[in-house]
Amino acid sequence: MSPTPQPKPPHSQTNADTPDQGGGLSVVQYWAEQTLAPAGPQLWQTLMHKSACLSCAWGTGGQKGGFRNELDESMQRCMKSVESIMAELMPAVPPQFFETHSVAELQQLSSMAADRLGRLSVPMIRRAGRSHYERISWDEVYAIATAAFQKPSERIASYSSGRSSNEAAFLLQLLLRTLGSNNLADCSNLCHAPSTVGLKEVLGTSTSTVSLEGLKQADCVVLMGSNAPYNHPRLMNELIKLRDRGGSVIVINPIMEVGLVKFGSPAFPLKSLIPGSDISSHYLQPIPGSDVTLLTGIQKALLECNQVDWDFLKAHTEGWEAVVEQARSTSWEAIAQGCGVSQPEIEAAAEIIGNAKRVVFAWAMGITHHANSVDNVWNIVNTALMTGNLGKPGAGVMPIRGHSNVQGFGSMGVTVKLKQEIQQALEKLLGRSLNLPPGYHTRDLIDAAEAGQVDTLLALGGNLYGANPDTAQAKRALGNIDTIIYLATKPNPGHFHGLAKTNTIVIPVFNRFENPHKTTVESGNNFVRMNDPGQTHLKQADLIAEITFLTELAHRLLGDDPVDWRKLQDTRYVRQLIAKTIPGYEKIAALDDGGEEFTISGRILTQPQFKTPSGKAQMKLTPLPDLSLPDPSHFGAANGANGLVLALITARSYSQHNTVVYKEGDRYRGMPHRHCILLNPLDASRAGLAEHQRVTVRGEAGQLDGVEVIFGAVRPGAALMFYPEVNAIFHAKTDKRCGTPGYKRVPVWVEGKR
Repeated sequence: MSPTPQPKPPHSQTNADTPDQGGGLSVVQYWAEQTLAPAGPQLWQTLMHKSACLSCAWGTGGQKGGFRNELDESMQRCMKSVESIMAELMPAVPPQFFETHSVAELQQLSSMAADRLGRLSVPMIRRAGRSHYERISWDEVYAIATAAFQKPSERIASYSSGRSSNEAAFLLQLLLRTLGSNNLADCSNLCHAPSTVGLKEVLGTSTSTVSLEGLKQADCVVLMGSNAPYNHPRLMNELIKLRDRGGSVIVINPIMEVGLVKFGSPAFPLKSLIPGSDISSHYLQPIPGSDVTLLTGIQKALLECNQVDWDFLKAHTEGWEAVVEQARSTSWEAIAQGCGVSQPEIEAAAEIIGNAKRVVFAWAMGITHHANSVDNVWNIVNTALMTGNLGKPGAGVMPIRGHSNVQGFGSMGVTVKLKQEIQQALEKLLGRSLNLPPGYHTRDLIDAAEAGQVDTLLALGGNLYGANPDTAQAKRALGNIDTIIYLATKPNPGHFHGLAKTNTIVIPVFNRFENPHKTTVESGNNFVRMNDPGQTHLKQADLIAEITFLTELAHRLLGDDPVDWRKLQDTRYVRQLIAKTIPGYEKIAALDDGGEEFTISGRILTQPQFKTPSGKAQMKLTPLPDLSLPDPSHFGAANGANGLVLALITARSYSQHNTVVYKEGDRYRGMPHRHCILLNPLDASRAGLAEHQRVTVRGEAGQLDGVEVIFGAVRPGAALMFYPEVNAIFHAKTDKRCGTPGYKRVPVWVEGKR
């Protein structure tokens, strides 16, 4: 078999407003506009500050500072970095704003409008029955917080995002566990928890096995369920360099993203910026949720062309026989029908993988946002192991983390499943057992709160209300909690909709480049970076460092037992404790004395030696999923209604970071605003729908009316709408092994008026 040249994916019909490539001059124009803006000097001062990027987890900054990454390479900033910095450089929201605008008015704000209000600058409270937030003193903040966390340990909880530091994360879990609670919900429960759970069971490690240096040695990258041009633009530089050295990039994505076909990088102004660089060598557009089936097809093709590394399987894996038998015995007809990709297309991808010497399998939330997400991760690892692409330089598996320190929070123990070695070290530190009851991950937390089982919640960043499916349920659940304390730099809709039953407190905190303490964060490739202290541009603001708040609250609750909590306001001391308790973090103890930033030990696999009981990788059999969709009647559609049932993919727009929206539309998909649905023209024709027609999109939890149809390069049977707005209409199925909802395959009914 021979690969078919494929300049564009099969379902690549874009609309007239879609550009020919991602990146390009528009990125340069944006940088120029922000440089010339009033905050331009502050922007560049911040860009050169020695602190890690606020946006994605693709590492930059730290001791190298400015535009340099962990390998000391230059030009390592992107448009998303600038967007996040400019949002933090906004002036303060005037304190009187909240006194003159009721919560009911604030609930009408979109995510973008809430973010554009500016920076939070004073602590405030919304009391039960009151219509407005009002300023609150620090004495009362601590009095309410202390009383709230004196409730029974099973009724207190935290939620966190990756916006903060390792030190704050370590203190958060130390406080909750000292109080006897394991309810440490985290935003990773809504994104990459399947990667953590899946990799841990198969390989004994739960993060990327590939370093940035290792990626540079690969000659093939299989990029699955990722929209890197939008969400991790600097990864595109590595893909461009890989193609330049003769390597291949296989893209697997139900949507044809223009930036994954061609991307113009400002890092290479002469050869890439204007003409654009070819990214994908081969582009597959499977049915959403069919990744297990597609990967089984790739395995079958590898078997049939004798491209399986049998010696590696027999020497370094267990359970391979069942995986091989499933691939061998599953018919090509079942595979092609199950994933929507033809046998020749799958065989072409397998030939590229089989002929490559060093393959990196990378993925993002297009893999993890499914009801069978752990299976997806397992079958990716199965494919890597079948080809001997694990445990050697330049090859491996690489989950691409979205938030800048979400992985660091997991490393610090902000998880309901604490590693045994961390638990033992913490028990020694605290002098008590930490055999605590099972904790709530994020979805369990919402369900428990809805059932009236949570009294107190501390939210360290994030937008718990907006990030959840079925936002009506999230609002009800949060409304049953007696006290909620939000720590944030800017307002978001969660502060206005996620109101507690009695007291809702919003505490303004420093961001990463303002923090008065030295702190650290962890990149998605296991690199630990130091952030220098900074200063805020806000005048007369009453901000607090998260570390200061956590340690003061702990002191008021626990005194000096079992540790001197106020001493932990010294982040240098915190790092000494991290070095003693977190495996692989031993070198963090030397950072304050001139030590080098470092890659966490034991995670990058350059030898086929795995941290499993047998020392061998544990291959897992993954059942092919049933992807049948419900009938129109399931959604209450009338007989003969003008519409169709589709598998909806929820996604971020180009100019968006998690739930924070910076621009209304998405120029790379040709979607002019956020109240759109991207449809394949064939599906629209089948249902009698016209482009720009307004339709109703109905899920199992509600519906959105007046949604504009936009034609685009999404495969038939699927559609795309923007998160978090569309979260309101569906109950996502959850993979019970990790607690992650299936945002990328939501059954919906799309109906137009006759």
